[in-house]
Amino acid sequence: MLDAGGARYRVIDHPAEGRTELVSALRGHGVEQAAKCLVVMVKIGKKRSRYVLAVVPGDARLDLQAVKALLEGTYVAFADKERAEELAGSVSGTVLPFSFDPRLELVVDPSLLELPEIYFNAARLDRSVALATDDYVRLAQPRVAPIVAAAPADPIAVPADVNVGG
Repeated sequence: MLDAGGARYRVIDHPAEGRTELVSALRGHGVEQAAKCLVVMVKIGKKRSRYVLAVVPGDARLDLQAVKALLEGTYVAFADKERAEELAGSVSGTVLPFSFDPRLELVVDPSLLELPEIYFNAARLDRSVALATDDYVRLAQPRVAPIVAAAPADPIAVPADVNVGG
């Protein structure tokens, strides 16, 4: 698909790893450049469900409520492992940021697309791909919407000029 689409990419072999922070270090890039892929189930009313492949930067948290609102759903949860792997076509930790199943809508947070290159496991834990972001958007044709949770304020951070005693 990448070759046929004329994409600019590199294949990176590394020790098997599926955790975003650790595989990012193995690949030699910042965690924010990792495409973290999560399969989410959204109930639409009582009888219908839709599935979303939510793709966010590796250093971000998915905002489930934003996904629910985007699809005008009534309930949202992470899909169970079996259903996620069936829809994604790969095992947990190796999910690609592409949807090849019409039942799985691809939604990407715009913050991931601000970087020139994104990284993701290539459907296996010991190989990754670095892909030019503009080629990713052209080939994947994702729905782009804000789905990243706001970072919580750090309750421990205190300005340097504040005396906290001691």
